[in-house]
Amino acid sequence: MEANSTSFSMEDKLMTQSPATATIPRESYLKLFWRYLHFGSLAWGGPVAQIAMIRQELVEEEKWITPERFNRVLAVYQVLPGPEAHELCVYFGMLSRGRIGGLLAGLGFMLPGFVLMFALSWLYVTYGTRSPLFEAVFQGMQPAVAALIVRAVHRIGGHALHNDRWLWGVALVAGLSQLLNIHFAITLIVAGVVYTSVKREYTWLAVGLSAAFMAWMALVVSGSAANQAVMASAVEPAPAGSPSLFTLFLSGLRGGLLTFGGAYTVIPFLQHDAVEVGRWMTNPQFLDGLALSGLLPAPLIIFSTFVGYIGGGPWGALVLTLGIFAPAFAFTLIGHDYVEHLVENQAAHAFLDGVTAGVVGLIGATALALLNETVVGLPAWVIFTLALLTLFRWKVKWAAAVVVLGAGVAGWAFF
Repeated sequence: MEANSTSFSMEDKLMTQSPATATIPRESYLKLFWRYLHFGSLAWGGPVAQIAMIRQELVEEEKWITPERFNRVLAVYQVLPGPEAHELCVYFGMLSRGRIGGLLAGLGFMLPGFVLMFALSWLYVTYGTRSPLFEAVFQGMQPAVAALIVRAVHRIGGHALHNDRWLWGVALVAGLSQLLNIHFAITLIVAGVVYTSVKREYTWLAVGLSAAFMAWMALVVSGSAANQAVMASAVEPAPAGSPSLFTLFLSGLRGGLLTFGGAYTVIPFLQHDAVEVGRWMTNPQFLDGLALSGLLPAPLIIFSTFVGYIGGGPWGALVLTLGIFAPAFAFTLIGHDYVEHLVENQAAHAFLDGVTAGVVGLIGATALALLNETVVGLPAWVIFTLALLTLFRWKVKWAAAVVVLGAGVAGWAFF
């Protein structure tokens, strides 16, 4: 009884924080699921368009909560890892029918993208790698996806770095550490601690820690140079075997816990696990998965389904997707109230800002590596340049899908 009482009190608190909660409908589970399945089927154009769609129907038209309350909730989810639009669906589903409602809303929103990506992954594995036509199309898409990542670095960096020289410095050092193959977990912890020290006016600590980290990177560089002859003569490592389902789940879970600032921030983590460490896919295949996700009505993070499918077939696709979406469900279904209190803590906020700046640096370095490997030759550079110009100049929600499709047609013509 006590556990049930606690559960209801938490949900009641969520439902009484705004005067507008009196208009929140207690929809049937089926109707609730259908509503968010509809949202998921129309989720074109990335997170900005998806959030605008949710706000239009639930806040402006049906007035579930006030616009002020919506802005505050959105701010919470923008600080937390995970796709914000998906987390908002879980939040609104919980307002209507508690935790089961939140679970159904989240599943409804992600299901169309998952089913489509699962089907495209099967087609890619079954036909795409053997068909010259598909190979040419994907070869054209890869430079366009590289342009999407460069555009994302610019957009996320503009929001995350706030014209703050410390955050810019954190991002630059994090990018350098990524290029030197320093484990991202170490980089992100240092980034968070350094910026927390700055915000708490312990500048001496921030400077000392930054100097120590860069000195360590210098040692890494010198150690790499000393072993260069040995590495050059070493035999190229054989591709690793297929990863276990547990490994795929952990990879997805880690990525889901580190997607600060939008779905693009998961790219360096999954690329590290799948291409650099696990070696169950190549960089061109990784870009193919990103290209496919850009065509779908879904959060871009759904490309994780493709990564899992390449690594472990249908079950691999399922478990990696489960891992990467688990945090987006858990933050609301388990600890929404506690998370809000945490976000209001300035020290925690500073740490997350530092981590986000570090992730911007990681994405930038990953983009450079992908550019170096996939944008090769004049046709690829032409596609990349035109795609980048289009993405910067064209602001409509269909831009990413149109650019990727257009690049595929160009690939068919060029290659």
